[in-house]
Amino acid sequence: MHSPKAASDLDAVTVDANGTAVDLDDPTDRLQAALAERGVERDRNVVAAAFKAEVAYYMPRTLEGADEAGLADLLRRCTGVFLEHAEAGLEPESFAQAFADSIRFRPIPGAVEALKRLQGAGLALACVSNWDASLEAQLDRAGIGSYFTAVVSSAEAGAAKPDPGVFTVALERLGVEPGRALHIGDTEADSEGAAAAGLAFEPVPLATLPERLGLSRRP
Repeated sequence: MHSPKAASDLDAVTVDANGTAVDLDDPTDRLQAALAERGVERDRNVVAAAFKAEVAYYMPRTLEGADEAGLADLLRRCTGVFLEHAEAGLEPESFAQAFADSIRFRPIPGAVEALKRLQGAGLALACVSNWDASLEAQLDRAGIGSYFTAVVSSAEAGAAKPDPGVFTVALERLGVEPGRALHIGDTEADSEGAAAAGLAFEPVPLATLPERLGLSRRP
């Protein structure tokens, strides 16, 4: 039977981003409006399908957005995929900023309170995620970046979960041994990557992690 570690056994918690700490705020309406501003009227379902195609293109290419130049090139290509599937007839360069501005994330319910409680218990927090170099900026935009002492994307680490590299970089920055750390995430890549790096693992939801670690609520 699974027996979670107690907070007293830990010095740090690493947290996955999308699906664990934050969720994507559906950009369909913003993208539809941005297209309309440029004279391209498209049905909402068409826009949603075009964005889905862009996500499928982006996900296996996060490592390519490792620095400012790589991120800009990846954004241009992703924007091109979206525009192609929307049959918009616009140049990617002219729409890239509008596309980027439409991508916003919001904290998952209970995530902020959980991060506060973990931090209040003296645990160092790091965000480790299969993401490009914009991860820290997106966490800041979602209002939770300040809770993390370290933010490490797969692009920065040069390896995507389940490769343990992203965890290794985060723990080095925190100055914590793997045996004193726990990772929480929502995918097999999270659990497999944590195990490969020597961390304990807990599945989502983040909201209940403090209780699972034996942290009581403050009166």
